[in-house]
Amino acid sequence: MGYNILYRWFLGLSLEDAIWDHSTFSQNQERLIGTDIAGQFLQRIIAQAKEAQLLSKDHFSVDGTLIEAWASTKSFQPRDGNPGQRIGRDKEVDFHGQNRKNDTHGSITDPESRLYRKGKGKESKLCYMVHTLMENRDGLVLDARITQATGTAEREAAVEMIRDIPGTTRVTVGADKGYDTLEFVATLRSMNVTPHVAQNDTKRQSAIDSRTTRHPGYQQSCRVRKRIEEIFGWIKTVGTLRKARYRGIEKISWYFTLAVAAYDLVRMRNLGLETA
Repeated sequence: MGYNILYRWFLGLSLEDAIWDHSTFSQNQERLIGTDIAGQFLQRIIAQAKEAQLLSKDHFSVDGTLIEAWASTKSFQPRDGNPGQRIGRDKEVDFHGQNRKNDTHGSITDPESRLYRKGKGKESKLCYMVHTLMENRDGLVLDARITQATGTAEREAAVEMIRDIPGTTRVTVGADKGYDTLEFVATLRSMNVTPHVAQNDTKRQSAIDSRTTRHPGYQQSCRVRKRIEEIFGWIKTVGTLRKARYRGIEKISWYFTLAVAAYDLVRMRNLGLETA
């Protein structure tokens, strides 16, 4: 702000106005995080999209991804207060021979983060899991949530987001193979939702049968739901959320919701809608 007058113009400051102290931003940020401003901002954007008839009322997709926590694996220590053997000048923790689990260990830097890996062959990291609900017509995000990283978090968050979809008519929800479980599919059907979940039939029986797959809409949902990966890619790169910028669910959720709102604004602009 002291170097480039364009920043002054953007913030409405004249050349004579004093520049704020950095602590002012920190204090205002703390007040914003403690409110639902980010959520309200997202809902106002969704309302604009609804008014412009950009939203589907019947077809949706859900998915989740990992956000790396702002904490080192060296901070993942036993909860009983007995840390691993410290060696070297940097006081690194030697984990050789230790069985580290979330039940017995926790990060002393970011206690709400969890040690998790996305799949086989992937390294375990301290992370959080974020979830989105996308409408299938134009690929706009209608709901965004963050949870601790667990093996069931994606399905649990999906049920909560689907339950909050307005209206009482039957809808379809697309999802990847990770959602193909008997419990999740049965829950969706009990909620008047048609589960367009990709079949996971590798060495197991899929919970999705011909009652669903025989319809042309199932194949279309499986193709469209892949757009949700573009949302996560944008949020992690342009939205700078490949690694968390804060610690704790509350602060990361605030930033994640703002990033999702920004994505919707960019998407709506690309669709030709002038946003206010």
